[in-house]
Amino acid sequence: MTLAGDGKEGLIAGRQTLPDLILLDMMLLIMSGIEVLLALKMGCTKDTIFVLTGLSQKNEDKLLNAGAAKYFEKSEHCLEHNFKVLVEAVGRCNT
Repeated sequence: MTLAGDGKEGLIAGRQTLPDLILLDMMLLIMSGIEVLLALKMGCTKDTIFVLTGLSQKNEDKLLNAGAAKYFEKSEHCLEHNFKVLVEAVGRCNT
């Protein structure tokens, strides 16, 4: 597992480590999450990128069209369900 402190670090880490799964928050410093997502996808990475955001659901199409594999809201009512889905996805990547 690799962690990044901001968008620029996340982009560098994503390009260097070529992970099977990226969990990308949209609210980042230096580079926004959407900038990181677009840059990773322009580099033709094969990564599965899951996006975490507090943005409204109307932005879902924008994120999916930009290359996100899945969109998760950070709202309280979604956190428990989303955590279970993420754990299952990470488990599939590790097998």
